[in-house]
Amino acid sequence: MGMLRRIVDAIDPVETRSMVGADHLMPAMLAGTRPVNARLAENLSMVLAPVSAIATALSSLPVWVYRRTPAGRVADENHPIMRLVREGPNPHQSWPDFMEFIVASILLRGNGVSEIVADNGTGEIRELRAFPWSDVAIQLLGNGRLAYDVSDTNGLYYGAIGRTRRLLQDQVLHIRDRSDDGLIGRSRLSRCASVVSVALAVQEFSASLYENGINPSGALEVEGKLSPEALKQLAKNFREAFTGSHNAARTLVLDQAVKWKQISISPEDAEMLATRRFSGEELARLYQVPPPIVGDLTHGTFTNSETLIRFFAQSTLSSWCRKIEAAFMRSLLSESDRQTHEIEIDLSGLLRGDPETRWASHKIAVDARILTPNEIREEEGWNPRPGGDEFPAAAAGATS
Repeated sequence: MGMLRRIVDAIDPVETRSMVGADHLMPAMLAGTRPVNARLAENLSMVLAPVSAIATALSSLPVWVYRRTPAGRVADENHPIMRLVREGPNPHQSWPDFMEFIVASILLRGNGVSEIVADNGTGEIRELRAFPWSDVAIQLLGNGRLAYDVSDTNGLYYGAIGRTRRLLQDQVLHIRDRSDDGLIGRSRLSRCASVVSVALAVQEFSASLYENGINPSGALEVEGKLSPEALKQLAKNFREAFTGSHNAARTLVLDQAVKWKQISISPEDAEMLATRRFSGEELARLYQVPPPIVGDLTHGTFTNSETLIRFFAQSTLSSWCRKIEAAFMRSLLSESDRQTHEIEIDLSGLLRGDPETRWASHKIAVDARILTPNEIREEEGWNPRPGGDEFPAAAAGATS
């Protein structure tokens, strides 16, 4: 049915509607707001930090394909998707690299797209080719399905730099952030462009402040009227002597009745540091990332930081896991596979760096007769031991 649908889509002469995904169409314009795009926004550490926190955390988690049986779920190590996880989805990326790329694209641009390359004979997926969202243009076909025009800007896959290929909906893994039309995701940066714009303006002001090296800024006053040449030379000499970070804090030595007059407010009066801190909190909130995760410990204590890290895993990462799992199930599994298999991103991988909590969880699992010692040893990567397939007698007695 999938092949027949692709043929119909390819020859469908009905009119199409253009829906492009290039970055230059992403900026949102509000009153007094500058255009904002992903590349510009990533100059802000408080945009880069939450995006990196989510993308690297998800890329580090194990991915499993399970087969449902009457006795329960069994990991299907021989499934083609598991081969991609172990060996890498394409010749240029490992699985963590691929996941980090896709998730970051979703967070910054609202969409993550990769081509699904399947074996012509068996239909098994052989490769997932990730493309930047800026290289993708989308057409809405007359039959209601999508076509993706993908430009290979690096020449990695289609044999020539810039060559474009049309992919049909069944040939694409497309994961979206929240959409306004159900077809194309909309980036969070465009939804809150004013917040990003203010943060960029404050950062530019700070950079200019250190670059110019005159704090506070002001004006030179002279008696009488200078000729254009003299005025130009005075400005040039002053800039060379006192502007720039290498001239910071130099003493002003003025002659010929030249006076310095302050005309601007100081950074303290403008509350620049407080503004930058607030902008950082706003951007962390935009991605549902607690400030301690991105290194802001202004209001952090040991107790609430630990709680907020738990919140990050349970509320932020778990929701992204569910979204990605659903997209994988829909796009990477065949219709028959979806009846017998499921794909899961294992959040327990977050405990890899927390041995105390991990082993406390193992003890609870053994005491509650959920996992045997050998099952735990297998999860930890250790060999089984004699008698490890039975529950300890103390644990059995405690639950009897």
